[in-house]
Amino acid sequence: MTIGSRPNSNILVCGAGITGCALAFWLQKFGFEPTIVEQAPRFRDSGYMIDIWGTGYDVLERSGLLEEARKKSYAMDRIMFVDGQGTEIAGYGGEILHRALHGRFFNLPRGDLARILYDALNGNVETLYGTTIKGIKDKADAAHVTFSHGPLRRFDLVIGTDGLRSRIRQLTFGREGQYEKYLGYCAASFVAAGYPHRDPNAYVSHSRPGRQIARYAMRDDRSAFLFVFAEPHPGPIRWHGVTAQKEVLDTHFALDGWEAPEILQYLWATNELYFDTVSQIQMPQWSRGRVALVGDAAYCPSLLAGEGAAFGMLGAFVLAGELHRANGNYIQAFAAYEKCLRGFLVRKQKIASDFAKYFAPTTELGLFLRNATLKLLDVPAVGVPLTRYMFGQSFALPSYG
Repeated sequence: MTIGSRPNSNILVCGAGITGCALAFWLQKFGFEPTIVEQAPRFRDSGYMIDIWGTGYDVLERSGLLEEARKKSYAMDRIMFVDGQGTEIAGYGGEILHRALHGRFFNLPRGDLARILYDALNGNVETLYGTTIKGIKDKADAAHVTFSHGPLRRFDLVIGTDGLRSRIRQLTFGREGQYEKYLGYCAASFVAAGYPHRDPNAYVSHSRPGRQIARYAMRDDRSAFLFVFAEPHPGPIRWHGVTAQKEVLDTHFALDGWEAPEILQYLWATNELYFDTVSQIQMPQWSRGRVALVGDAAYCPSLLAGEGAAFGMLGAFVLAGELHRANGNYIQAFAAYEKCLRGFLVRKQKIASDFAKYFAPTTELGLFLRNATLKLLDVPAVGVPLTRYMFGQSFALPSYG
């Protein structure tokens, strides 16, 4: 079925997050006709802060949306770790990152970036909110898709950009357990208004062995909070519902001192909570027939890696570009997309897996060593070249004309 000016142009994009919106953006740029399906009842513009640098910065620059994203950005001038009394014991200044990356670095909430990408579609992409995909039948003429609401529809291609818990991956490749690599931690995040302790332009964190709680100030008197804790056997805790998840966080952090009791009070008052395991998705292939996966659905590096959004945007750009280069020949394009990115992303996953242990060390010795490293980063003569070595390399973007 072809409804556009080129073969296989009618493409269903599953998920209206950063990756899905980026994919729809690039598909539209290259002359395809995407449709977005999103299970949420409306566009979700909430979410925790993400870093934009390296590959993510390059893709945004290529899209022409970099300056729009910078207008929504936050300046993180200090990353600090504090003791139980709130006194800084380790940290480094944001100028280290900016000097090391030549100013090609900023932060913004993930919902703001998704909104920028979605708005760039100019209302020309059909979006089905409050809808889930019930089934996909890959046939010779098209992918036949059934939805929770509405009639069966046919699409030339179906692309899953629906994250770590991808419904498209489950329908096409089987249960997620065979692809998920749990990294030993759980994470949670929420945003609240009116929190009394604010350090503008600073990421403030308190750690105990095996867990970390952090906050940063946002606009409109809002504050965002991030919890990370080690959990050897997470079981089904992420499925137990928001109340049970709050109880888990209360159990882990209630006695940690600093501002933990106050933060937990705001936690109990919120209605929106992100809670999940810190996991990677490792798959032997990212496509099957007319279905392909992009971003966390295919190669999630984990929440703690700091580049999930960047890799989602990268995958969206490359997949759309390869479909353009192959003039809609999806068999050729899917193979080229994977050949282009797999080696790079597998290496990044290995780095991310090692970093998880550094982010929330499980012993007092591990905390001491992490803090000592952070103190070294605060010395420009050491921090700038070390940061440049760790974060200065990005993927060389292909040119698709």
